[in-house]
Amino acid sequence: MRMIKISAVTFLCAVSLFIGALLESRSAKNPVTRKVVSNAERLLGLEFSDKDRDLMLEGLNDKQGSYEQIRKVPLSNSVLPAILLNPIPPGMTLESVQKPIQFSDPGAVSLPANRDELSFYPISKLALLIRTKQISSVDLTRMYMDRLKEYGPKLECTVTLTEDLAMQQAKRADEELASGKYRGLLHGIPYGAKDLLATKGIRTTWGTAPYKDQVIDEDATVIARLEKAGAVLVAKLTLGELAWGDVWYGGTTKNPWNYKQGSSGSSAGPASATAAGLVPFAIGSETWGSIVSPSSRCGITGLRPSYGRVSRKGAMALSWSMDKLGPICRNVEDCAIVFDAIRGPDGEDPTVYDVPFNYNPSAKLNDLKIGYLKSDFERPDDPENPEDPTDETAANDQATLAKLRELGAMLVPVDLPKLPVEATSIILDVEAAAAFDQLTRSGKLALMKRQEKNAWPNTFRQARLIPGVEYIQANRIRTLLIQEMARIMKDLDVYVSPSFKGDNLLLTNLTGHPCVVVPNGFKKDGTPTSISFTGKLFGEAEALSVAAIYQNATDFHLKRPQLKE
Repeated sequence: MRMIKISAVTFLCAVSLFIGALLESRSAKNPVTRKVVSNAERLLGLEFSDKDRDLMLEGLNDKQGSYEQIRKVPLSNSVLPAILLNPIPPGMTLESVQKPIQFSDPGAVSLPANRDELSFYPISKLALLIRTKQISSVDLTRMYMDRLKEYGPKLECTVTLTEDLAMQQAKRADEELASGKYRGLLHGIPYGAKDLLATKGIRTTWGTAPYKDQVIDEDATVIARLEKAGAVLVAKLTLGELAWGDVWYGGTTKNPWNYKQGSSGSSAGPASATAAGLVPFAIGSETWGSIVSPSSRCGITGLRPSYGRVSRKGAMALSWSMDKLGPICRNVEDCAIVFDAIRGPDGEDPTVYDVPFNYNPSAKLNDLKIGYLKSDFERPDDPENPEDPTDETAANDQATLAKLRELGAMLVPVDLPKLPVEATSIILDVEAAAAFDQLTRSGKLALMKRQEKNAWPNTFRQARLIPGVEYIQANRIRTLLIQEMARIMKDLDVYVSPSFKGDNLLLTNLTGHPCVVVPNGFKKDGTPTSISFTGKLFGEAEALSVAAIYQNATDFHLKRPQLKE
């Protein structure tokens, strides 16, 4: 047996021949023939002899029967595969002691006369206003609900306004406060949730027409935990169809800084709504850039937690071994506040670890070991990047390094593992195709809005032809990546990187490392740019601390987009 190289044209021809022969053979006595096997070899880059092919036929036909039996078993999107990712490399010791967290004191806070200004207050200030009864949760919720009604349709960032539920929760928050019960910093604070999180009695559309009337009869763990913390759900926010991009069945979610741009995705609505002051914070999700990318585009702060930090029960599964839920907020400390409320095991998601979160807002840069991806900062801008980076982006990134050094950081150059990271993205393709297998086989992919090369319908179909062996081999390379990253991070707490250059974004989503993305400047057209801080596995505290020190020394996060009336 030998490997052969195939061109793109040959690949497409092979796919066509393979599918055609398979369809042609279905009416035959033996549905898989030597010709079918030969065409499959061309597709997979393999070559067998006729003798080998003949030996395979009986087994391949038997396997078709097995496939049919498997497909008869109803598997909802929530059923996890028995193979679970363990992102913890051998020898890694996890923290075990949770220390008390004292978040920063916001100082004196008063109610502004201009309610537009109030809508951009961070959680810490809003919490103080509520706790001191300068404003009620009901009034604050009404203000955000009015803004959602006014600007949500223009930005195309809302799927469902949860007004009845929100007013009930806000009223309860006020009554509890009046009786002396205060749940903490999220008590009475409105928020929005990406519409892949289940909410009992409220539809959860996953952003696409085949599921636009779906109601899941439970609250996702994250939703339940935020309710327990006293937060008020005001809206289900848009996501690109099945968590890709910013196009959903109702339109394209806009960037508040430039309505001609989409807000990027897939946490398109959470980023757009938070940046526009329609909610103080929102919950997004990331599999491969879906918190980092829209947070960057919309000029706000996002936290992608470590894999295994936040329960995904009640969240749409795209890739069981890559999906993560996290906050999109006004600033870094808001991310820490929300993350602290949603993290930890729930007894339902078996991938979640019980690890302390010892965030320290008083941390000093010279007490932390900080690296930077030197080659990525020096890498020429890539016009093919979907974020369309320019020299302005590179200049802002260099200015970030200069600011960190000015603040006392001793930046150590770091190189990422030299392995084929991009090639391992087939892991996502295969898992996503399995998650939506029934959608593909039912023909309902045709109902999805995006029907192009870089969209799920095409990817799901292509993934059916990815060999199981290569899926396993990609995961074995992933093991090497996890081990190499453990070696690199052994002498580091955090490293800083351009948000989109090189392999860092995909690599760290595969290895499960946490990332904090913050605005670091603007382009000449007025749209934001960003910088990313990556921490050790379960090292959100250090990544947030470094990001907060940088953010507090700049004012990019305080800028506001000019919304269209």
